[in-house]
Amino acid sequence: MLLAASLALPQGANHKEAVEWPVYGGNPEDSRYSLLKQIDRSNVSKLQIAWTYDAGGGRGGLETTPLVAGGLVFGNTPGGKVFAVDGATGKEAWSWDSKSAFGLKTRGFAYWADGSDRRLYVGINRYVYALDAKTGQPVAGFGDGGRIDLQQDLDRPPEQQSVSLTSPGVIYKDLLIVGGRVAETLPASYGDIRAYDTRTGKLRWTFHTIPRPGEAGYDTWPKDAWAHSGSANNWAGMAVDVKRGIVFVPTGSAASDFYGADRLGDDLFANCVLALDAPTGKRLWHFQAVKHDIWDRDFSAPPTLVTVKRDGKDVDAVVAINKGGLVFLFDRTNGKPLFPIEYKKVPQSSVDGEVASETQPFPTKPAPIARQVLTEDLLTNRTPEAHEWALQKFETFISGEQYTPLSVGKDTVVVPGFYGGAEWGGMAYDPASHLLFVNANEMPCYTSLVAAPPPANGHDLYTSNCSSCHGADLAGNGQAPSLKGVSGHMTAEQATTMVQQGGGRMPGFPALRGPALRALVQYVMTGANQPTAAAAASPFDLKFRFTGYNRFLDPDGYPAVAPPWGTLNAINLDTGEYAWKIPLGEYPELVAKGMKDAGSENYGGPTVTAGGLVFIAATVADRKIRAFDKDTGKLLWEAVMPSAGMSAPATYEAGGRQYIVVAAAGGKSREGGDAAAYVAYALPK
Repeated sequence: MLLAASLALPQGANHKEAVEWPVYGGNPEDSRYSLLKQIDRSNVSKLQIAWTYDAGGGRGGLETTPLVAGGLVFGNTPGGKVFAVDGATGKEAWSWDSKSAFGLKTRGFAYWADGSDRRLYVGINRYVYALDAKTGQPVAGFGDGGRIDLQQDLDRPPEQQSVSLTSPGVIYKDLLIVGGRVAETLPASYGDIRAYDTRTGKLRWTFHTIPRPGEAGYDTWPKDAWAHSGSANNWAGMAVDVKRGIVFVPTGSAASDFYGADRLGDDLFANCVLALDAPTGKRLWHFQAVKHDIWDRDFSAPPTLVTVKRDGKDVDAVVAINKGGLVFLFDRTNGKPLFPIEYKKVPQSSVDGEVASETQPFPTKPAPIARQVLTEDLLTNRTPEAHEWALQKFETFISGEQYTPLSVGKDTVVVPGFYGGAEWGGMAYDPASHLLFVNANEMPCYTSLVAAPPPANGHDLYTSNCSSCHGADLAGNGQAPSLKGVSGHMTAEQATTMVQQGGGRMPGFPALRGPALRALVQYVMTGANQPTAAAAASPFDLKFRFTGYNRFLDPDGYPAVAPPWGTLNAINLDTGEYAWKIPLGEYPELVAKGMKDAGSENYGGPTVTAGGLVFIAATVADRKIRAFDKDTGKLLWEAVMPSAGMSAPATYEAGGRQYIVVAAAGGKSREGGDAAAYVAYALPK
């Protein structure tokens, strides 16, 4: 029997499925719910470290939720290795080195089994490998020598594409269904959703998120826009209704993210929840949360399949969240909203060539998980000096309602910021109480548009392609690391490969070639500013570009807004009301000064158990994992880890003992350079 096909709803899971964690979100529904209850409210305070696995160093940290199947815990290292350890002891069973030149950035894996054939599907940059779950070796009969190339099968030259798998694919019967991370500026690869045969790696179906002529949604784009447009991709993960054979796919914005003069119209199927027939890829229904997105308001986490009460009856539903902090709830079978959605008029763009949508959808319930506007009374009061600085800075911004378009030459506040609202950590759902648990960021950002003349030299190429993430001065800006001194740990040849192929969370720029590529690499490595070869005009040349993912931080590096800076939320999906909302995380140095419960920027998500507990790490500012009472939000236990945990915990049973395991490796920590470890907690023997 296919394990993936036999998995039932969490409430009805059999014993084997209940004691393991064989899917990224715990189960195909991505509810991150476990029936295990050995650890409960009465004893969680006694948790102690059961084992640790040293995952070594490596740039970029870890964002992995480990899988647990067949008694083994599967994980990866920042340095590019995949491993399996015994779930009871943490002793290594096998390790396989991907030999990735730039490490391995993944949030998890997909697992499939048919009898003795057990496979782990691992995304490593442009490839997806099928590893034998018993030995860790690539399965020779899958794809080409054990792997498939995501840059193939896109109806475009493979060598000019950049696609990687950060969030894992999902399994439906004998299909591996994947999305992928692509570039967010033009040129960008298509965000096609694709299904591959789990045994052979053969492509079985494709859904075009940028419609071709004759396909539904084509008329929401300019004529022939599909020929040069890109993105509208699923990078956040998916969920599967196994019984109905439906895969639920959230998508992000189309490229380029912040200026869309070349893609006027609603741009289906960007920023959508897609319900696809899992066996064929046929669209069943869709909902678009942002029309003509020019704010990067992606659906940023896997959907969660839930069951709610309506008029005394159970309704199977799907819940989805986006970076704007909006929570949408639909009947899974037909896409009907279970709380009304209102289409409201929003501000229009004054930028040359841009045409913003006149209206955008707003759910009436639940209320957003993060503040939706920034005003003077919401600025920081951490110190009088910080407040005065924030006030002066705020007065230079355009700060309006949601969906205020960016302007040229003047910064606009984006709130929630580019990091959520909701992020890729996702949600957890308790089927007993119908409570949905989701963490949120409260980190306003700001940015603007500037003219983008054709690049004439290495500096221009860096500015147009790299500065939005790495900063105008190469110093980084929170989205990506500093490139200053990069020549000390990377050769020009390695940098060239990195630019073209990408690595970790960085997409590749395969369109950069010849003199242009050499000029860019030379500028980054040495500061020398060589001219580029003259290039003909192309559809990728846009009149404006945006100036970067700028956090609104005070001079001391703290958010320039009033706390909380991060929260954990519990929402009753029957009523749409909040059961509780609490600050999540703290800054230890501020606690020492008496400033508690400030909250922290947070990534990774929660896990809920039948023991009445919500477990979450996630917080950037501290290195803690915490357990809360699911009904009240009361903190019941916390522990300091070797590094911050930028991933969701998994829970499983081994040898009659329940474990909580989390990957701790920072990656977004202010200090950087954190060591990586997997830490498993359990009650004393």
